[in-house]
Amino acid sequence: MGSLSNEELLRYSRHLVMPEVGVVGQEKLKAARVLCIGAGGLGSPISLYLAAAGVGRLGLVDFDTVDVSNIQRQILYTTDDLGESKLDVATARLRALNPTIDVIPYAVKLNRDNASDIIADYDIVVDGTDNFPTRYVSNDACVLAGKPIVYGSIFRFEGQISVFDATRGPCYRCLFPEPPPAGMVPSCAEGGVLGVLPGIIGTLQALEVIKLILGEGDALIGRLVLFDALRFSVDTVAIKKNPDCPVCGDNPEITALVDDATSCSVAAPVATAASVSVGEFAVERDGGAAVTLLDVRTAAEQSIALIDGSLCIPIGELAARLAELDPAQRYVITCHRGPRAERAATLLSEAGFTDVRVLAGGIDAWAERIDPTMARYA
Repeated sequence: MGSLSNEELLRYSRHLVMPEVGVVGQEKLKAARVLCIGAGGLGSPISLYLAAAGVGRLGLVDFDTVDVSNIQRQILYTTDDLGESKLDVATARLRALNPTIDVIPYAVKLNRDNASDIIADYDIVVDGTDNFPTRYVSNDACVLAGKPIVYGSIFRFEGQISVFDATRGPCYRCLFPEPPPAGMVPSCAEGGVLGVLPGIIGTLQALEVIKLILGEGDALIGRLVLFDALRFSVDTVAIKKNPDCPVCGDNPEITALVDDATSCSVAAPVATAASVSVGEFAVERDGGAAVTLLDVRTAAEQSIALIDGSLCIPIGELAARLAELDPAQRYVITCHRGPRAERAATLLSEAGFTDVRVLAGGIDAWAERIDPTMARYA
């Protein structure tokens, strides 16, 4: 029976009776080398199902620790794992799930200095990331190495999935040549994500990996699947290879990995507005200062915790509601921890508001240092 042991024949028996898999297909899975970038919401179901399926070498890249806010969706972890290295916990669990495979941990942040060397040891890469810099550098590394990357992304109730393989179709930059401007796309921490959504999208990513390994079915090359959980709709959009793509086009500009910080300028905006500490602002309020606290978080966040007397206008509505504000007044702007308040301050300043400050650390700092009875959230 080739390279499969008697124990493996029993373990994968439900695969072996399928003509699309069989012994030959299971041996392909055992010989496969797959790298999963990220061990969070998407990485959890991806790695669990690939390990269970018998992928012989499973690489896992992550450098984070388990936080209580992860447990809602990152099913690799339990409450007992809080504060532990995600990579350590994930590696132990995957090895316990399937001791017949090799799980290779990489406790690093993938960047231009290490991406090529790490990806070189694998046949297929799976994108389980939650940020643009890592997504672009992993795409570019895969294009330069001629390897496919199975893409997935999630936000609130919506998810996307595709397979980018520049040897047979478009890459990620063909669809999105450049990252969005800083602050344009809210993070999952800002906008939230339904706990089961990464399970749906991550499992589909694992499916695409297995199809690529087996050489069965139609891989999602040249197609982007859009999933809407609220409407329970699945739409497929055709995407073509862009001849002007900066990395896989006819005359590529990117021929070596560039610094993810420069190629993906999507970090939190650099603080430009004046700031005021929560302690200083508390003194101002108690002293009766004529200042308006503008809270630019979402209504859902405001229902969790709110500083009394706040004027609430979500950042997404602010530009259209500037007429509700008085440029002659003094404003302190707050959000959860600061980035959205910085964007709001920039917007107000450009609109002619002259006395605008940002509450340093946002409402989270207020709850921590001023009002310990206030609810906090991650």
